[in-house]
Amino acid sequence: MNKTVVTRFAPSPTGYLHIGGARTALFNWLYARHTGGRMLLRIEDTDRERSTDAATAAILDGLAWLGLDWHGEPVSQAGRADRHREIAEELVRRGEAYYCYASQAELETMRETARAEGRPPRYDGRWRDRDPAEAPADVSPVIRVKAPREGETVVADRVQGAVRFPNKDLDDFVILRSDKTPTYMLAVVVDDHDMGVTHIIRGDDHLTNAARQTIIYRAMGWEVPVMAHIPLIHGPDGAKLSKRHGALGVEAYRAMGYLPAGLRNYLARLGWSHGDDEIMSTEDMIGWFEIEDINKGAARFDFKKLEAVNGHHLRGMADAELLDLLVATLPYLEGGAAVAERLDAARRSMLLAALPGLKERAKTLAELLETAHYLFAERPLSFDQKAAALLEGPARQTLAGAKTALEAVGEDWSAATTEAAIRRFAEEVGLKLGAVAQPLRAALTGRTVSPGVFDVLAVLGRGESLGRIGDAIA
Repeated sequence: MNKTVVTRFAPSPTGYLHIGGARTALFNWLYARHTGGRMLLRIEDTDRERSTDAATAAILDGLAWLGLDWHGEPVSQAGRADRHREIAEELVRRGEAYYCYASQAELETMRETARAEGRPPRYDGRWRDRDPAEAPADVSPVIRVKAPREGETVVADRVQGAVRFPNKDLDDFVILRSDKTPTYMLAVVVDDHDMGVTHIIRGDDHLTNAARQTIIYRAMGWEVPVMAHIPLIHGPDGAKLSKRHGALGVEAYRAMGYLPAGLRNYLARLGWSHGDDEIMSTEDMIGWFEIEDINKGAARFDFKKLEAVNGHHLRGMADAELLDLLVATLPYLEGGAAVAERLDAARRSMLLAALPGLKERAKTLAELLETAHYLFAERPLSFDQKAAALLEGPARQTLAGAKTALEAVGEDWSAATTEAAIRRFAEEVGLKLGAVAQPLRAALTGRTVSPGVFDVLAVLGRGESLGRIGDAIA
C-alpha cells in the first residue's frame, strides 16, 4: 500500500522569503497537491542569533500571498532540541556515535597538518574507539557520528540520479555540540523522520548534506525519504542570482505589482516544464507536476519573461476579481496608499468600468495603477511636460471645437457616441482624428499616454470630461 506523500518546506528565518525559497516551496506544494498528499512547514530557527520573529512573519506572509498553504501548524525546530539531543545520545548507545573530547587547539592542529600535506581538513577520528575513561575533565565533549570509512554513500536522487560520495570524504561529523545543542545535520533528520516526511525537495546546494543525513538515517534504522535536489536559479548571464537579477524577497514582487498566479506560473517554469506549455493555471500545474520533469541544469531568471507571463494572467482575470486584487495590493504599490484614501464608491465604479481598457496595456498591477492615474486626478489637472506642449497654440482652438461637439452628446454618453461626435468634428475642420484625439487625451488625463481616449471619456462621464476639457482650454 502506497504511503501518503508528505513534503515539507523548511526555511531559516534569517531574512525574507527570497525567490529561490519561494520556488522550492512551490515545488513541494505542487507535488503534495499532485499526489493527494500534504505539505508541512518547519521553521529552522536553531540559529538563535540570526533568527527573528519578523523574518518568520515575513516568510508566512509571503507564502500566504503566493497562495501556498500548508498542513497543520508550523513546526519550530528550536523547540525540539530535547528530542534532537535524545537521538544523539541514542546513537551513542547504539555504537553509531561517540563522545569526542578533542580540544579546539587539537582541531586546529589537525587542520594545519592537513593543509600542509595538501589534504582537505578532516577530523582524524582520534576519539572514535578510545576509552571514555581517558576523557579530560576540563573538556565538554561533542558527539560525532561514526561515519563509514570504506566504500561510498549513494544518494538516489529523483532529479540528479545516483550521486556517489566516497565515505573517506565525509569524516566523523558533529551532531551534538559541546553546549548540548544539535547541529543542523542532526536536527533536519530527526525532524523529517518525526514529521513523517516522505519526499525532500530542496536546492542542490544541500546535496552534500544529503549524504551525511543518509548516514544518520541508516544509523537509526530509519527509512531514507525520497530525495530530489533541484538546481539553483541563476541570473540571465548565468551567474549566481543576485539582487540585480531578481534575488529579492517575495514582498518586493508584490510591491512591483506581480500577481500571485503570474509569479506561481513563472516560478514553476523556472527549472520545470510540461512540453511547450508556457502559460499554466494552478490546476494545470497541479495536474502535470512530476519530480522527474525538473531539469538538472540551473534555470535563468528573466524579468521580461516574468512580465509577459504575468501580463497574460492579468489580462485573463475577470474584471471584478482583478479590481479586488488591485485594491488589496494598493498598500504595497508605490502611490497606492494615496489612491486607497480616495477610492470611494464612485471612483471604484469608474475603475471597474475602466479595467477592460486598462488591463490590455498593463503587465503588472503597478502599470495598471499608473495608467489609471487619471481616474484619481483632482481638477484642475497638472500636466506633464509632453501633455503641456500638446495643449499650446492651435491645439486650444481644436480643443474648444471638440468640447462644443461633445456638448452636443446628451445623456447617451458612451465611447461610441463620443467617438462619432469627434470624428464628425474632425472631418468638418479637415483634421485627422489623431490631431483631435491627442490634445483631448492630454486635457482629460494630463498625459500623452492613456487607454483609448473614447474609453476615457466614457469612464469619466459627461460632466467630469467636459469640466476637464474646459479647465485645459482656460
